[in-house]
Amino acid sequence: MFGLSIPAWQVAVRTALIYLAVFAGLRVMGKREIGQLSPFDFAVAIIIAEVAALPMEQPEIPLLRGLLPLFILAGLEVLFSYAALHSRWFRRVMCGAPQLVIWDGQILHREMRRARYNLDDLMAQLREKGYPDPAEVAHAVLENSGRLSVVPRGEKQPVTKGDLGLGAGDVGLPRILVADGEVLDRNLAAAGRSRAWLEKELEARGFSLPEVFLVSLSPDGRLFVSPREGFGRVAAKKNEMT
Repeated sequence: MFGLSIPAWQVAVRTALIYLAVFAGLRVMGKREIGQLSPFDFAVAIIIAEVAALPMEQPEIPLLRGLLPLFILAGLEVLFSYAALHSRWFRRVMCGAPQLVIWDGQILHREMRRARYNLDDLMAQLREKGYPDPAEVAHAVLENSGRLSVVPRGEKQPVTKGDLGLGAGDVGLPRILVADGEVLDRNLAAAGRSRAWLEKELEARGFSLPEVFLVSLSPDGRLFVSPREGFGRVAAKKNEMT
């Protein structure tokens, strides 16, 4: 409870300043904090809420002492975010990795157990996505945020393809061959491709490996190339999916 010796206007000013500090901290931490909370982000958000409440509930705590932990937490979050941006290893340690829970219509029980994700959770999220029948789902991925990404079977794709007589086409998840400029040899091997093939395909599009940021291969063999900033010359040609 607020002490009777503290004027109400001081309490109001402290509350407003703490609110502005929390708001500024969240803005500095970036939009990702609001749109997609990883386990680490969620823990930081809870701690910030607890720390911010203390100087509001206890006016005898000096304002600077109450605000300092907020700024330290926001600074650490920004620091870790930059580290995760530049290091795939650090990103996987702090945020984890997406997990396949349905592949080619088959529910992967071992992956669900690894994620401590039960069948009721899966069915609930499938219904939320508009797929009450698991038979309609080709693939499903449990994202780091806890959300479920669903790829429906070909016949359950948007009706525009069927209306145009184009057929369902191949259904599957694209394989990421290069991420953050790093070649993922395991994904290359799983796709039946080699690093020499990748370098040849990039060269045909006018790129070398150091110039690309993201390369993905769709199930039907189309290659998508996104260059690093500064290497976007003739972007309309190089970003095409072929």
